[in-house]
This record gives sequence, C-alpha cells and structure tokens, in this order.
Amino acid sequence: MKHSELQSPLKSIKMRQRKNGSSIKHPNLSDAEAKSQKKSPYSLKDVFLTCLGFRMLNALLIQTYFNPDEHWQALEVAHRIAFGYGHLTWEWEEGIRSYLHPMMFALFYKLLALLRLDIPCVMIKAPRLLQSIFSAVGDLYLYKLSFVLFGDGVAKWALFSQLANWFMFFCFNRTFSNSLETTLTLVGLYYWPSVRSSLNKAPSGSRKWGLALAALACAIRPTSAVTWVSVVLGITCLLDRLMYDSWVLVPLNFLKFNFLSSGGDYYGTHKWHWYFTQGFTVMVFTFLPFCVAGIIKSKYWKLSGLILWVLGLYSILGHKEFRFVLPVLPISLIFVGYSLAALDERDSRNGAKKRSSCICNKWPSRKQLAIFFLLASNIPMALYMSLIHQRGTEDAMNYLSKEAAKGKVKSIVFLMPCHATPYYSTLHNNLPMRFLDCTPNKGMPTESDRFMMDPVSFAVDFAKNWSHPSHIVLFDSEERHLKDFLISHSFREVRRFFHAHFKVDRDLQASVVVYAD
Repeated sequence: MKHSELQSPLKSIKMRQRKNGSSIKHPNLSDAEAKSQKKSPYSLKDVFLTCLGFRMLNALLIQTYFNPDEHWQALEVAHRIAFGYGHLTWEWEEGIRSYLHPMMFALFYKLLALLRLDIPCVMIKAPRLLQSIFSAVGDLYLYKLSFVLFGDGVAKWALFSQLANWFMFFCFNRTFSNSLETTLTLVGLYYWPSVRSSLNKAPSGSRKWGLALAALACAIRPTSAVTWVSVVLGITCLLDRLMYDSWVLVPLNFLKFNFLSSGGDYYGTHKWHWYFTQGFTVMVFTFLPFCVAGIIKSKYWKLSGLILWVLGLYSILGHKEFRFVLPVLPISLIFVGYSLAALDERDSRNGAKKRSSCICNKWPSRKQLAIFFLLASNIPMALYMSLIHQRGTEDAMNYLSKEAAKGKVKSIVFLMPCHATPYYSTLHNNLPMRFLDCTPNKGMPTESDRFMMDPVSFAVDFAKNWSHPSHIVLFDSEERHLKDFLISHSFREVRRFFHAHFKVDRDLQASVVVYAD
C-alpha cells in the first residue's frame, strides 16, 4: 500500500496485511469514509498545520477594534480572575454570562505569568494567538465535514473559501465566545449523525461526541441552543456556582434577557430582514452567488435548512449583530466549495475535450476566473478591516500599556462612549482608570449618553469630583468641543492615532487622541 493511501484527512490509520492478506479497517470509520479516504492526497496533519500557520499569521495581522465583547466579556474577565484586577460589566452582576469561556484565557494568563511572559507586547498578541489554535481546529473540521459529505473535491474548495472569506479572516480569530462557538459547532456537526446521509453513516459513538460538543457550545454561549437544541453541561453550572458564589442559571438568565425581555434592544435594533438583506449577505460577500448555486446543485437540504433556521430565529430579535450568526457562515462556505468543485470538474472535462481535438485556448477557465474574482474582492476587504478600520482605540491602549510599564502613567480617564477601547487586559497595570458608565437604567440616560449629548457640560461637572488624572483619552470628534476644557486643566496632546475613514454608528471618529498633564 502506498504511503499516500495511509494519510487520511479523516483519521490517519495504519493498515497492515493479515494472515489472509486482507486489510483491517478502523472500527470508527464508516464504509463510505473508508472507501473515500484513499482518494484524498492530503493528510489530517498537513491540513491542520496549514490552517494553524495561516490562522497564526491571521491573528498577528488583526490590529483593529470590532466589538467591545472581544475584550470586555472575555479578556477583561479573564484578567480579573488571573491577576485580581479588571472590570466586570453589569452583565456579570446580573448573572447572564458564564465564566466557562473567559476561564480558558485566565488559565492562559496564569501560564504567561508563571513563565514571566506577561509583558505588554505578549499580553497584547497572545490571546488572539491562542484563539488561532481553536480557529485552526474549526478549519480542519470544516474540511473533514465537507469531505465526509461530498468528497475531497468539495472539501478542498470549502477550506479555500473559509480561508479566503473576508469576514472569517476579520472575526474568527477574535476572542469572542462566538468564535469558539463556531469551532464547536463545526466539530459537533461532524460527529452529529443526522447531518449525514443514510449512505454515509456516522462513526459508532459519534452521537455522544456530537451531544457533548453541542452542550459545550451552549454552555459557552447559550444562544448556541438556536443551532443545538440540547442540554447544557452540568460543569458550567458548577463553575458559575463557584465564581458567582451562588447558584446562577446563566443560560436561563441570558435567554430571558435577550429573548423574553428584549433587553438586547438597548444596544440598538434592526429591521426583521436585516440578516437576509444586509448582515449575513455582507459576511458571505462575493461568495454569495456560489453559495446559492451550491445549495441548488447539491440539494443537501439538511445543512441549507439549518442556515435558514438560524437566520430566521435570530431575525426575531430586535438587536442584531454580524457575529451572532458566525456559526453558520462556514456551513454556507461548504456550499461554495460544492459550487467551485463543480466548476473544477466541468473545466477538467472541457480541457480533456480540447486536448483531444488539439485546440489550444489561452483564455482562463471559469474556475480560474471565479478564484480570481473571490480573492480580488475578499483580500483587500480582509486586510483593510483587520489592519486599518477602527484601529485607533487599540493603538492608544497599546501605547498606554507600554508607557505604564515605564512608570509614565499614573491614572487614565476615558472621555468617550463606554467600552470603546480595551481596558486592564491590555494595560496590564493596576492603575486607577475611569470610563463613562453605560449600565442600562430603565430608560434613564447613562453617563455615556449624557456625555455624547453635551460633552462640555458633562466634562465640567465630571471634573468637579475627579482625582486629577495623568492622561485623558478621547475621540477627535469630542476633542473639538473639549479643547478649551483640556487646556484649562493643563492637559496637552501627546499622541494622536488614526482610527477610521468613515463613521460606523456615530459621527466620524477619525482619530483617537491621548492628552497628558
């Protein structure tokens, strides 16, 4: 048996000849998998290492701020657990967040501290590098799931689509619970029997793995129950009992707040059709026509129905965000892989006909045009969003972290909308810091709201009770109003960081400015 036949993207197994000359099949592989594994030229190890290298580079390239939850609901909580200081937002007081996800980063922080690597440059980059390992596992299982369902031709193009998609590049390596939820969803779907066709049965015992992974996804982020209608592992209840110091049913509180009481609407609402007309279509981006074509050609309604189910159920909620439906984006890209594989097969047949008739064609094939179109549209988008758009708040905190390590920062006040920057998890220095509170208060305007309505009046009143900070951080859009206030309190500009070329949900915040006394 050739070496290439031994390396399967499903699971590498050694096949030895026995007394009767027959080969032994691994007991956990179905007949369909055992037959199809010989057709793949790629090994599981090669696929994973390629994905890991790509995702680690991806993690290093992400230098922008996307959503506060990446820092405030994961790393900030983990930093508090590991080092004893860090801010807990109101959600933790209400018991609607589980400690299971931030605990992984807390253990990682502890390891860095033990190795004496908890220095500014490492603390800034290391969490996303850790996330890159989880992301690479998700990429691997996308390949494995595609391979089991449709074969190697579709699997390699589905993996290409996942790696090339701008939103996966931009979001998958961020430390959101949604990112880990996406990986667990892909692994769980691979082991879930009902996803496969009757001719391609799941390995024995896979239902238990699928159930366990689905439960873990629900434990990390309760909204994963939209995808996995399953039980939540008891371990998360025990962990939350330990951390909250009382019995707290986080999934129940989370679902009550977000689904039953529409508490998430405080952060803004969208039309019911937003995911279909804007949100998810922007995420899929130029892969959309290939996705639709793949769904129609494959007629695999189990997976396409799952996408529709998730988008439809999330559409009921008033508050909508791109990352909420991240777990079904890779599933859509599997259908893109199906469509590209069909083009590949068609081009191969046409190529064979042309060679047989001695006709030379200098024009690129349809597959080549499709690949060029996808890369040319997604790579610039991925790089712009990851390297340029909204990077000022991260750059400002990275700068302050290094200055604090040198003893040049004593205290910081953020005169800007709440949660607009990373916090102690990036600064990694137990200095007094103050940001404008935005805890929901039954329709009453928060500190952040009042500041945005009248920056000057708020700042004057705020300064009456502050302990004079050494640094103030604000956007240039508010700086215009507060210039006289800053000068009167002996502050001067020390650094200015580019932030964005266009506005997102407020006035254009073109730069972030750091003032010092």
